[in-house]
Amino acid sequence: MDDTQGRMTNDGIRIHEAGDFPGMRRAGAVAARILDEVAPLVVPGTTTGAIDDFITARVTELGATSATIGYRGYQHASCISVNHVVCHGIPGPKVLKDGDILNIDVTVVVDGWYGDTSRMYVAGQPSRKAARLIEVTHDALFRGIEAVRPGATFGDIGHAIQSYVEAQRMSVVRDFCGHGLGRVFHAPPNVLHFGRPGSGPVLEEGMFFTIEPMVNLGRPETKVLADDWTAVTRDKSLSAQFEHSIGVTAAGCEIFTPSPAGMFYPTWG
Repeated sequence: MDDTQGRMTNDGIRIHEAGDFPGMRRAGAVAARILDEVAPLVVPGTTTGAIDDFITARVTELGATSATIGYRGYQHASCISVNHVVCHGIPGPKVLKDGDILNIDVTVVVDGWYGDTSRMYVAGQPSRKAARLIEVTHDALFRGIEAVRPGATFGDIGHAIQSYVEAQRMSVVRDFCGHGLGRVFHAPPNVLHFGRPGSGPVLEEGMFFTIEPMVNLGRPETKVLADDWTAVTRDKSLSAQFEHSIGVTAAGCEIFTPSPAGMFYPTWG
């Protein structure tokens, strides 16, 4: 099967066929399994580099390929974004402390299909504000997913996320968004996590994309550090993110990256 099957919308969004869904399920399952397996490593005293080393090994052991190693010069199998890092945090010698919150983002390629997912973890005990931020971000993702159905629009997804987050007196990051995927890592559409109902392209059965809201406790503005990857909140407020890869179905959508062990939402003692 090649990536020319299916048709393209006028917005450049690929419409996949029913036979493409199993490949996305397999890729998504590998990425989600790795995120399950990494959970016990997220404890105070661990380095983000050690977590990435584990992920790198598991990608190979599970018969997959990392989509991020070598992508635009990036050299790691994950992005690990701690506390006020919004996204694209680079693993390294940073030692996790009690109360640190972190997003771990993994994308694998299995038989040519891309599985892309991220979720939040906590080293030790989170503060009450951090725990609430994680809860709101998780729920915002699922508000967005619930808006997915043929005939709805991408603006409906963004509005569902934005209206919920802002009602909790938090903010949605505007500088980064979800994206189409399938046999490519990034493709149209840009999936904004804010928007007006009824705006943007219309959803059709067979569209594959990520929804991955980033939510800040403070203001939405971000900046990218000198490494050209790490994005942080300008006001140093905490940030959280959850991401699923999904496919639009006749009745709504299918999540390709559910946690095999039911661990998508973090727990702490």
